[in-house]
Amino acid sequence: MSAGPIVVGWTPDEFGATALERALAEARRRGLGVVTVNVGRGDALVDERFAHLEALDALEAELADSGVEHEVRQAVVPDVPDVAAEILHVANEVDAALVVLGLRRRSPVGKLLVGSVAQRVIRDARCPVIAVKPAEGPGDRAGDGAGDGTGDGVGG
Repeated sequence: MSAGPIVVGWTPDEFGATALERALAEARRRGLGVVTVNVGRGDALVDERFAHLEALDALEAELADSGVEHEVRQAVVPDVPDVAAEILHVANEVDAALVVLGLRRRSPVGKLLVGSVAQRVIRDARCPVIAVKPAEGPGDRAGDGAGDGTGDGVGG
């Protein structure tokens, strides 16, 4: 088992917030750091997953307040399949102990498949992967329903 940090695929939305929340909880529990990875096509105006400067500043402040050792990385990729490749690259580079991804809710048809990014990361990661989704309503806890196959919040 790796003693490297936890890698979290982060997007500037509720899916990224849920993934970050779980990653920080796991990091505290395990005494590890967190490497937050934001991947997109390089323009927050056309790619909602790509964080603009204000979102990155807010992320950095949240991480600093968490007390967890952290690093933030942002990468530009030409297409969605490259999002998974970048997350896997970072996880391998830092010898990640765990990868955490946020899952998007999908239509009934979409629920048949895990999103392409989450599917590839789950399949190809050398370490365990936790997939979480935001709570649906009162009484739900963020992170429940992990791995339910509803798609992913990191680009697929």
